[in-house]
Amino acid sequence: MYSIRSILEYLEGIRNQFPILKTTVGKYPLIYFDNGATSQKPQVVIDAIAHYYTHENANIHRGVHHLSQLATEKYEWSREIIRKFLNAQHSHEIIFTSGTTGGINLVASSFGKLLSAGDEILISEMEHHSNIVPWQMMCESHNLTLKYFKLTETGELDLTEIDSLINPKTKLVAITHVSNALGTINPIEKMIEKAHSVGAKVLVDAAQSLQHFKVDVQKLDCDFLVFSGHKIFGPTGTGVLYGKEAILNTMPPYQGGGDMIKTVSMQKTVYNELPHKFEAGTPNISGGICLGVAVDWLSKLDLLKLEKHESDLLVYATNRIKEIEGVKIYGEAENKCSILSFLIDDLHPYDVGTLLNQQGVAVRTGHHCTQPVMDFFKIPGTIRASFAFYNTKAEVDFFIDALKRAVNMLR
Repeated sequence: MYSIRSILEYLEGIRNQFPILKTTVGKYPLIYFDNGATSQKPQVVIDAIAHYYTHENANIHRGVHHLSQLATEKYEWSREIIRKFLNAQHSHEIIFTSGTTGGINLVASSFGKLLSAGDEILISEMEHHSNIVPWQMMCESHNLTLKYFKLTETGELDLTEIDSLINPKTKLVAITHVSNALGTINPIEKMIEKAHSVGAKVLVDAAQSLQHFKVDVQKLDCDFLVFSGHKIFGPTGTGVLYGKEAILNTMPPYQGGGDMIKTVSMQKTVYNELPHKFEAGTPNISGGICLGVAVDWLSKLDLLKLEKHESDLLVYATNRIKEIEGVKIYGEAENKCSILSFLIDDLHPYDVGTLLNQQGVAVRTGHHCTQPVMDFFKIPGTIRASFAFYNTKAEVDFFIDALKRAVNMLR
């Protein structure tokens, strides 16, 4: 067991690595509770970006000169670091993308071409738009059927119809690990097991999970997993698609261009092997390298200690916000992390968020790219406070006081 003192001392050391957390907003210290949208970056990642452009900038994979070889070495080092972090079997199962959205679109386009009219894809009512729209587009263009798990009033997935929803016609289940709007942690192990029993593949949207707890892709036995670098303390415009080697080898390329080919003639192209088959063109080299730096940094932290702190912080914030009359929390799953979405009476989320910002508190307001969730609850949106391990109970106290002041001004 960890003592409160040891956790606080460890936390302070981590906070000091994030220079932006020393920002002031007017006369107030920044309270950054918008981690669900993007995380802040430690100094080691910021330094790595500058270091690349100062000392390593060159195109990768095709150059024989020193800088190209150096950049290539660092880029492939990053791929291996991420492989270890996810416990993937092979480094070529790690495909660099522009983010979670890019990874999902890659699978939708490429794996989708292997499907036939009448095949079914299963998602949920809880998904981010990036895990809804690509499947809708693929179903419309290929005459596929899109089905979904419904929500419950507590913000959990209704699995009572799982046996009928996952059936021999199901070819892919694409599901979020943690809801970005509600904080619900889904029972993906159960869903993967059920999907595999009928021969279906499973894509896990891990955009909101990897920064909060350890995920082992071999233990999960998921077929695909996607995440975004900018939510895991890395650069924007970066991300990863993990896919099992055997499945990736059956999928046609997503885009054509340089690096994804072995040979090109005017009559025929022979495609490259994994992972290059899915990485056409000059990639975000600095971003890919610095994503590896971020993952390497994160891997060296005491994740169990930080997970406990985040869990305690969410419980504390949930109990404190209930002090405010008229508050309604959306997302009350038993298994939950990091997200506190709420409304207060009929006050508009934007008005509350604006007044919080004037007191230095950064939260997200709106539908959070999950309009089906808001439609289910019959609301236009919520106020969302989303936490990371560098946040503190003192910040929660400041947030609650600022929220009370905002409510008093609007009532």
